[in-house]
Amino acid sequence: MPDAKLEIQMLHDRVMVRVSQEAGERRSSGGIVIPATAQVAKRLAWGEVCGVGNHVRTVKVGDRVLFNPEDQYEVEVQGQPYLVLRERDLHAVASERTEHGTGLYL
Repeated sequence: MPDAKLEIQMLHDRVMVRVSQEAGERRSSGGIVIPATAQVAKRLAWGEVCGVGNHVRTVKVGDRVLFNPEDQYEVEVQGQPYLVLRERDLHAVASERTEHGTGLYL
């Protein structure tokens, strides 16, 4: 029997995000290796929007968003971890081009 695909409809102002998997170690702009265990104060994380509720106005499925990893609920769907956030907990949306001409690109 083939696996049935699970369809999820988010409610209200909720957003389902898949966290971007970053390498454990990072490099600073000067080339210094920063280990994964290094403590960083209030580091924000990037993720991809996989589902939005009916009342979400500023993001859509497929957008890259910036959020605080401490303001979330984690859920596992078909073995994949996702986060559930409120739209107001998102800090930024990354886009290749801005439609409003602000000149700011993430």
